[in-house]
Amino acid sequence: MSDAAAESPASAPRIEVVEDPRYQRHAGPDGHPERPERLIALGQALDAFRDRVSVVTPRAADPDEILRAHESRMLDALATTRELPPGRIDADTYHTPSSFDVALLAAGGTIDLAKRVVGGDIARGLAAVRPPGHHAEAARSMGFCLFNNVAVAVRALQAEHPDLRVFLFDWDVHHGNGTQHIFENDPNVLYASTHQFPFYPGTGDFDEDGEGRGRGTTLNVPMPPGCGDAEYVGVVERLIVPAAMGFAPDLIIVSCGFDAHRDDPLASMEVSLEGYRAMSRLLRSLADTLCRGRIVHVLEGGYALSGVREGTTAVLESLLADDARLAYGTEDGRNNLEAGTTLKAIVDNVFDVHGRRIPNLGAR
Repeated sequence: MSDAAAESPASAPRIEVVEDPRYQRHAGPDGHPERPERLIALGQALDAFRDRVSVVTPRAADPDEILRAHESRMLDALATTRELPPGRIDADTYHTPSSFDVALLAAGGTIDLAKRVVGGDIARGLAAVRPPGHHAEAARSMGFCLFNNVAVAVRALQAEHPDLRVFLFDWDVHHGNGTQHIFENDPNVLYASTHQFPFYPGTGDFDEDGEGRGRGTTLNVPMPPGCGDAEYVGVVERLIVPAAMGFAPDLIIVSCGFDAHRDDPLASMEVSLEGYRAMSRLLRSLADTLCRGRIVHVLEGGYALSGVREGTTAVLESLLADDARLAYGTEDGRNNLEAGTTLKAIVDNVFDVHGRRIPNLGAR
């Protein structure tokens, strides 16, 4: 990590949120779940915090910034959609004449927020951007995603700080295949994902643990349908926290889709406001402990407007909290590692792959 980043103050004065009505211009077919109303719901949650955060306007990413994470043929293909009528890239992913420019704004807003956090200009932040990004691979858009916003931002940071160590935690209910594949050979990026499995896009099994020099820096936590607060918070406590502690990152970025929420129409998980609150507080505390508080949340999925509102509330509470420590438990004790519980099975499967590499994996 560069000297400038290393000398950043432990607590910078501002919390920033990237927000812009232009993100609503990416509007697809009637009934499509990835719709502008998602950001309206996020803005409603943000209203309760506007007097305590700085809302910033994004700029469009430059082509050279996109090309650090994506192939030129993909960029060129998306650019042509400016001149085309509305259509589809695949069965799930639509484009309109506005989509390419909106996607550049999503990537640019994420880049600049991450840079300001690493540089110490601000303390923490939330990029309320769309379209989402974590399914977009180096050579193709897919799964509602055009550019991989998080990947583009990390590559921009690495261009300025070649030794920067970044922990990417993806709690979206779908596996971030694009993010994993872009970084699976990179030993300076630890990608960890919790996701419903088996489920779209079909990737993210336990044994996918990285490639080449990046072997061991991909940690997948596939979870069966029906998991709720106890399982999700238990996984963060017993798997995500030890993995991050062993990796010792300079920055934490959370791909925070809110589609594991109990109301989401596209998934089968049961996370509540309290679950998102607990996970957000644990990650904030982890950032305070490991990387001088540097944490950035980037919106991914989340298709129930209630889930977007509740998840956003939880994230902003954690970003603004003076004391992020949290004691979390459940009355039925399902977040304990009792034989026969879902959490026990998940932890055991991850331990079988990563237990020799990561100290204290599975411990609380």
